[in-house]
Amino acid sequence: MSGKIAEVLNNSIAKDLEFKKNDEILKINGVIPSDYIDYKYLLAAENVDIELRRQNGEIEIFEIEKDFDEDLGIVFESAIFDKIKPCLNKCIFCFVDQQPKGLRKSLYIKDDDYRLSYLQGTYVTLTNLKDEDKKRIQKMHLGPLYVSVHTTNPELRAKMLRNPNAANIMKELKWLQKADIPIHTQIVLCPGYNDGVELERTLNDLYSLSDILLSIAIVPLGVTKFRKEPMLTVSNECALETINIIENFNKKAQKNLACASDEFFLKAGFDIPKKDYYSGFAQIEDGVGAIRLLKDDFDKRAKKLPEKLQQKSEFTFATSFAALDIMSYISNSLNKVENVSTNVIPVKSEFWGEHISVAGLITANDLINALKNKNVKNVIIPSVMLRPYTKEFLDGFTTTEVEKTLNCKIYPIKDIYSAKEIVDIICK
Repeated sequence: MSGKIAEVLNNSIAKDLEFKKNDEILKINGVIPSDYIDYKYLLAAENVDIELRRQNGEIEIFEIEKDFDEDLGIVFESAIFDKIKPCLNKCIFCFVDQQPKGLRKSLYIKDDDYRLSYLQGTYVTLTNLKDEDKKRIQKMHLGPLYVSVHTTNPELRAKMLRNPNAANIMKELKWLQKADIPIHTQIVLCPGYNDGVELERTLNDLYSLSDILLSIAIVPLGVTKFRKEPMLTVSNECALETINIIENFNKKAQKNLACASDEFFLKAGFDIPKKDYYSGFAQIEDGVGAIRLLKDDFDKRAKKLPEKLQQKSEFTFATSFAALDIMSYISNSLNKVENVSTNVIPVKSEFWGEHISVAGLITANDLINALKNKNVKNVIIPSVMLRPYTKEFLDGFTTTEVEKTLNCKIYPIKDIYSAKEIVDIICK
């Protein structure tokens, strides 16, 4: 158990002490940290002893004097230094279970770790918490946590998660309420299971936790062509019903506590709501308000676009079908600048199947199939198509390989909620 270093920041204590990538933090003040939470807690001192194992196996001890709240300047390979707490459920909608064999190993990991929920905003079901976990959460006040609720109906939740221990979610949530741990919650909507009347029940039950409840995100299930058991996808009618249920609930709550993800509005044929709907975009990483955030940011920047560029700028936006409308809007606006020529090509998810329309699941081969014979020169893609901090697509191919195949240049956009990179690339 150790914290492996992925990066050492410049102008930091770790840099001065010549800590290197792949070195490992073994102990801090004689204590073995199990995760980044321990690391930060143990580091909150003016005098710190660090036991470090070099990549060659050599052990070194460092006695460090620093400010109480000063960090060492380390980025770790993982926020969890011991083993990630695995998911014990077999959810009927689990995306991991809908994948084919042969993909990279990390795609098959099903975590359900409260530490990652606290540190990185991943969702937990609260079905695998041990007494020592609860004591630590309460003692260190680890919140907010992001909780996958799905339904508050005990029998239905046990059925949907295929785990009898998942039934009493309200008991666990009330424990968090008693411990004063704030929560963001998620409902993956599965037509025929937790929609309609069941969704109304879940929202009303969650409202009883309003003193700790920060937000509720409702997102549609994803169904791939590899799924063995049939599941209904969200239809136009289901999307419309869900939007109406959420609207009525928010009127009762007298604030927009619950928000539907962008897919519901696209499916229902509605315009994406104004920013006031999203209450600060609390669950933007879950696709709740991403389109609105990007559009509003682009509109601000569009006011400062030049009338003309000195040199011609030609770009293609390769986008998911979910983002087709917003990217077409951006493309049309940019084309008003003289010497700018952009177009949009939607990428069909041939790998996963017709029901998958988000950019994060587009493979290199999907991209190639969409762009081949289109004579593209410069291609802008959202970086969510790539594995974080790499050039690698889901199917293992890299942007370099795609560039060679298509004879083009690829520009991944890191911040998909801002138009700054888009404007900077095209209007440089």
